[in-house]
Amino acid sequence: MIDPVYKAADNRYDCGMTYRRCGRSGILLPAISLGLWHNFGNVDTFASSKKKLHFAFDNGITHFDLANNYGPSYGSAEETFGQVMKTSFAPYRDELFISTKAGHDMWPGPYGNWGSRKYLMASLNQSLKRMNLDYVDIFYSHRYDPETPLEETLQALVDIVRQGKALYVGISKYPKEAAQTAYSYLREHDVPCLLYQGCYNLLNQKPEKEGILQQAAENGSGFIAFSPLAQGLLSNRYLNGIPSDSRIARGGFLKKEELTAQVLQQIQQLNQIALQRGQTLAEMALAWLLSHKQVTSVIVGASSTDQLKDSLKAQQNISFTEEELAAIRNILSA
Repeated sequence: MIDPVYKAADNRYDCGMTYRRCGRSGILLPAISLGLWHNFGNVDTFASSKKKLHFAFDNGITHFDLANNYGPSYGSAEETFGQVMKTSFAPYRDELFISTKAGHDMWPGPYGNWGSRKYLMASLNQSLKRMNLDYVDIFYSHRYDPETPLEETLQALVDIVRQGKALYVGISKYPKEAAQTAYSYLREHDVPCLLYQGCYNLLNQKPEKEGILQQAAENGSGFIAFSPLAQGLLSNRYLNGIPSDSRIARGGFLKKEELTAQVLQQIQQLNQIALQRGQTLAEMALAWLLSHKQVTSVIVGASSTDQLKDSLKAQQNISFTEEELAAIRNILSA
């Protein structure tokens, strides 16, 4: 049976998605963005990936976050997205905000990693082919390279925009001092940094404590959070221990050592607050991030449309009482 031609939902902008200003720019991003780090590679079925991407756009998610080595295997998430771009999303290209990145391991040899001009430009050229795109909306330096002169990395970003291969640029996981250099250099070269992407969640509040959030705001950049559920710890997945089919049990990025007795107790106590709010733990964790005005968007993953549907519910209540915030602080400081 041939799949019917995709037609986006007519009410995609009237179904509850909110859009937030990205720093001092003209860009609005959805409060919830879809990340393709896992669950969209060649180890996943294309039909499942396409269904999730369609569902996301039909529900107002316009921002899709990728990187060169997302999969698994490397490059396969971009290939999946490229197939959907070609068969479904092509008529809607101007309604989409698509990112990719380079900075981590991608191919063998000295030119397939870190932050050299050669690597960034070659990687983006490959990404555009895989995704069936002429340009991306934003291209990130995926991590700070302590060996390559930062000016080389940043000038590559400037030139990528001037070549028309990206409309905006961003940085990810940069330490504060290097981030300030990046903000200043890019601004001085008329290609201001649109977004800082960092790991931020209830269990990891370093961007706030280290001043990364405030620094981004002061420099006119938005902040977009990845790993908002701490790779699943901030969900009902681990409330009663480690399930046999979980990321920890499968030996993924999330390690057994991270679910300590203290963390288990914390997520159980946080879950009680969530229940009192009428939310799941995951919904509350996302809502907590969205309650911060300095957070432009939150990147969620999705193993199913049901999981994505649950994530979208977080927008329904992002207000917290002072008592709730105090209780959360007390739990996490224990």
